[in-house]
Amino acid sequence: MSASDVKRRIDELTEELTRAEHAYYVLDAPIMSDAQYDVLMRELQALEEAHPELRSPSSPTQRVGGAPAEKFEKVVRKLPMLSLANVFSDEEFRDFDERVRKQLGVDEVTWVCEHKFDGLAVELIYESGRFVRGATRGDGTVGEDVTANLRTVRNIPLQLAAPEGGEVPRYLEVRGEVFIQKSDFAKLNQQREEAGEPPFVNPRNSAAGSLRQLDPRLTAARPLSFFAYEIGQQEGLTFETHSQKLELLEQLRLPVNPDHVVARGFDQVKAVYVDFLARRHELPYEVDGMVVKVDSEDFRRRLGQVSKTPRWAVAWKFPPVEEETRVENIEVQVGRTGALTPVAHLAPVKVGGVTVTRATLHNEDELRRKDVRIGDWVFVRRAGDVIPEIVKVIETRRTGQERVFEFPTTCPVCNAPVARGEGEVVLRCTGKSCPAKGQANLRHFASRPAMDIDGMGEKLAAQLVSMGLVKTYADIYRLTLDQLLTVERLGEKSAQNLLEAIERSKHTTLRRFLYALGIRHVGEATAKALAEHFRDVRRLFTATVDELTRVKDVGPEMAQEIHDWFHNEANQRLVEDLLALGVDPKPPEEVQGGVFTGKTVVLTGTLSQMTREAAKEEIERRGGKVSGSVSRKTDLVVAGEDAGSKLKKAQELGVKVVDEPAFLAMLQQG
Repeated sequence: MSASDVKRRIDELTEELTRAEHAYYVLDAPIMSDAQYDVLMRELQALEEAHPELRSPSSPTQRVGGAPAEKFEKVVRKLPMLSLANVFSDEEFRDFDERVRKQLGVDEVTWVCEHKFDGLAVELIYESGRFVRGATRGDGTVGEDVTANLRTVRNIPLQLAAPEGGEVPRYLEVRGEVFIQKSDFAKLNQQREEAGEPPFVNPRNSAAGSLRQLDPRLTAARPLSFFAYEIGQQEGLTFETHSQKLELLEQLRLPVNPDHVVARGFDQVKAVYVDFLARRHELPYEVDGMVVKVDSEDFRRRLGQVSKTPRWAVAWKFPPVEEETRVENIEVQVGRTGALTPVAHLAPVKVGGVTVTRATLHNEDELRRKDVRIGDWVFVRRAGDVIPEIVKVIETRRTGQERVFEFPTTCPVCNAPVARGEGEVVLRCTGKSCPAKGQANLRHFASRPAMDIDGMGEKLAAQLVSMGLVKTYADIYRLTLDQLLTVERLGEKSAQNLLEAIERSKHTTLRRFLYALGIRHVGEATAKALAEHFRDVRRLFTATVDELTRVKDVGPEMAQEIHDWFHNEANQRLVEDLLALGVDPKPPEEVQGGVFTGKTVVLTGTLSQMTREAAKEEIERRGGKVSGSVSRKTDLVVAGEDAGSKLKKAQELGVKVVDEPAFLAMLQQG
């Protein structure tokens, strides 16, 4: 390859990788798979190593990650967050181990092996044990200030605990990963699809997008988790090993993944890698490799770093879980909200140890974007190691015999017209009595978070609907033993157990009941808020949109949806039928009188002893109401550290202000 050809290829790779990084880190919209990115990056690294005179300071190989977005304040670090070099085979890690031993002049190195999480790297800064700032890694030196969003991650402590026999550090930088559990990711995508929103591509993409929301309330609604795995700058601490750091982080009550292993030499590290890889799909979170770090802090200092990567650590990547297979057919499934979801039926293929025969295509727009056709050969992966999805079509294997799938204009189950709501990406069946919606709704109604009818599974729900035994939720409570005995493969004992479960379900809470009704956009949290606000389901029959928007976390669109559902005569008859049949949804327990009874309280600043949400719950338990703004009607302002404009306004209006110790003392009064 001539010098001009090398230069041209380097420019092409630089442009392609730069676009991919921008799409992933800035736009939160990946345009290539991780495996494809790794291949291109390794090619660019090889070319630059062979031709260092052609390496540009702006090359993707010379920076840790994507540039920070402009919508957040920038955070400049004194101690950069380094990226890791990758190895992909036994030979490559053996070479790395040999280089480390040679530079140190030792025969064997002790390593710490940790899971390589597939999330978003962040840094938390604690001063005297208090969380004061959080930032994304960004390009390693400059990140994005996402402090308000990180405060919403439940397992990140706002106040550190004192370690055994010591005090909290005066200053501590904690590095770690924000991620989403596999089960939470699957549930999140299901909710997005039912709401007509595009699904997230993978857990890492959804974690990154969630953490970089301008409105922290949106971040709080996402199921984010955090693991700490490194310490940056700090004051007053000394460590001999990395293992000691992890022990201290745990003592400080920071979440540390317990699944890390100390290994001596290549053979033990290889054994850990084999074990991690074998258990990859059993883990509750997504990983794409194993991080191997030198344990000795003295060895780390002696080894140093090269540019943006340390010489004392490496990421041993797992092989990509993507396989080739053929699309045998495409059909549309109808969900409980009427959403039409295209599903590809595949020639059976093992992906990550699981046989895959179907893969979701999410919606019509996604189907067209990927241009998946019946008969295509495709790459399939398990998104988040859970949900099978088609990564891309292998266009070079097309023969011309492939058939474009025509999306139906009528429901494939009930033949009712389908329609797409304004601003939605999902087509929905408009049929009022669609059996497919009936089956899905029945399963939802009977599910554990809803009415919790044990024994009402998917197959039984389908049979009850198809036989005409259950047309509305109320029909569940009219079922008799004789009727159930006509259901295929349902014995007398099982039928009797089901009737007993149905009877038990009558004694429920208003929160469960509202969630069970299957109102679009109303999840468990919204159902709880509605129950607390209205306390009687019949009050919702006359609730206005304005009144509904005053309920916590209910916006105008959701309020309109709830309003329309409860103002529908058929739905009102359904609720009345359920109540007449003995369903008794109890309202939340009445708040007992307490120190805050009848008072409106505003919380401002940072509390060290509890989260803002916990403080709010404690106030409400004692009869108070928490408001987000200070006015002349405010009875009390609780001012934590760094209280701002709300404190100033309270002082101007003469509203009573108490600090955190005084607030805690009030809680003790009951």
